[in-house]
Amino acid sequence: MIDVIFSKRELPYLWHSIYITETTSSSLEEPLQNLEDRTRLKAIIDTAIDGIITIDQRGIIETVNPAAANIFGYAPAEIIGQNIKILMPEPDYSRHDSYIENYLRTGEAQIIGKGREVLGKKKDGSVFPFLLSISEVQLQDKLIFTGIVHDITGLKKAEAALRESENKINSIIQAAVDGIITIDTRGIIEMVNPSAAKLFGYQEDELLGRSINVLMPEPDQSRHDGYMNRYHRTGEKRIIGIGREVTGKRKDGSVFPFYLSISEVQLADRKVYTGFVHDITQQKLNEERLRRYAAELERSNRELQDFAYVSSHDLQEPLRKIQAFGDRLLSKEYANLSDQGKDYVDRMLNAASRMQNLINDLLEFSRVTSKSKPFVKVNLDQVLTEVLSDLEVAIEKTGTEIIRSPLPTIEAEPTQMRQLFQNLISNAIKFRKEDENPIINIYAKSLQRQAHLTATPGDEVTELYIEDNGIGFDEKYLDRIFNIFQRLEGQKYEGSGVGLAICRKIAVRHGGDITAKSQPGVGTRFIITLALKHPEEDQQK
Repeated sequence: MIDVIFSKRELPYLWHSIYITETTSSSLEEPLQNLEDRTRLKAIIDTAIDGIITIDQRGIIETVNPAAANIFGYAPAEIIGQNIKILMPEPDYSRHDSYIENYLRTGEAQIIGKGREVLGKKKDGSVFPFLLSISEVQLQDKLIFTGIVHDITGLKKAEAALRESENKINSIIQAAVDGIITIDTRGIIEMVNPSAAKLFGYQEDELLGRSINVLMPEPDQSRHDGYMNRYHRTGEKRIIGIGREVTGKRKDGSVFPFYLSISEVQLADRKVYTGFVHDITQQKLNEERLRRYAAELERSNRELQDFAYVSSHDLQEPLRKIQAFGDRLLSKEYANLSDQGKDYVDRMLNAASRMQNLINDLLEFSRVTSKSKPFVKVNLDQVLTEVLSDLEVAIEKTGTEIIRSPLPTIEAEPTQMRQLFQNLISNAIKFRKEDENPIINIYAKSLQRQAHLTATPGDEVTELYIEDNGIGFDEKYLDRIFNIFQRLEGQKYEGSGVGLAICRKIAVRHGGDITAKSQPGVGTRFIITLALKHPEEDQQK
């Protein structure tokens, strides 16, 4: 730039040295060196990045360099001879002549010799900011003024963008739900947002300038300065850039848990630390309640499973004896029995057979969790095909029509998925209308438990639908049908009432549940919810 070679104070004299040379006839005796100097100076001014304009004491433009003309959007010839105020917006346009008159009369300078930011008006009428510095030059026969114009449009835009960015950041900090605290390298609090102050029970101005350890209980309060000194000395990070759960102390002395993440920020001349404080009081209370509930539930389930398994296993031996002696009576003594005795034996053996089925079903129910296997990728479409193949005879015998749509692949236990389909489709065939062929429709829908959340196992689920046109049931019995040994139809249909209880247990183990919609004489729709993915620890259960 021109200012690198000449100061702004020297430029007016250089410019007018050139101006005089161009407007007066030069002497033949003038040294060639002076002419070369003026030519060089003119080239410098003409190629200057900043604008240079000269006016007389009436405000008439006498000279203008290309940069100035370009800044205002004119050709040089368009503004030479014009009043300088054509380059000014209102109110300066109307007041400029009086500014000059006042200065010439009183000598009171408002901008001459000082420089300041002003607004200029371009040829197209647009207004822009520039830095103007004016020098007064007394020539031999007149007084002139030279102005140097430095366009600061880009600078102003950058400043505005910076202010906007700072305002946005400040608004975010002030409105943040989590607490934000900034400290210096000595641990002195420099900034605290409203959320942080409220969280610790203070007003913001009560914390500014105080040590951060006022927000810590013992032993952290006494050790904090040592933590910082060790970090500055060794660079060993214990929490900076890592984050962890810590305990805070409120103004009233009470303590609470929060998650603290700290970032280190290197400013131009110093280093600061910003801490983000997320209150986890409710989360920790919920975790503790859940831990206790889970432990109690696990104990209760284990006792129930042990009870079901042991009871059913221990019942096997006396039942086998009843069946064995009943079979002997049937094979060896049946002919010697009276008709009433024969009826007693038949009823005893039938009851023993039903008891055997109940014990077997009870064992099956207990095995859903006690003998479960890890989850793997299971193609439900393939499982359904295999189940329908197993039920082929029953399907053909009853004239059942199967309507199916593609089913997804999920993480599950294959055997239990087979059991789920087998029980529900068998039920649909069993509880058919006497005068109508069964129609069973099987399809699935993918869902999110909560909008926009898909990252955690269990967020995404599939809903399986198994619909039939069977006898249906009154929905007031909905809760009953999924309980073990519950049967709505009494002895009319075979079964022990364990099948739907097993289905619910399987669905719950797979991160879902089962329910139904039904109308008597219309049919039933079973809706089974299954998670697509499971936490790793659940997959091992």
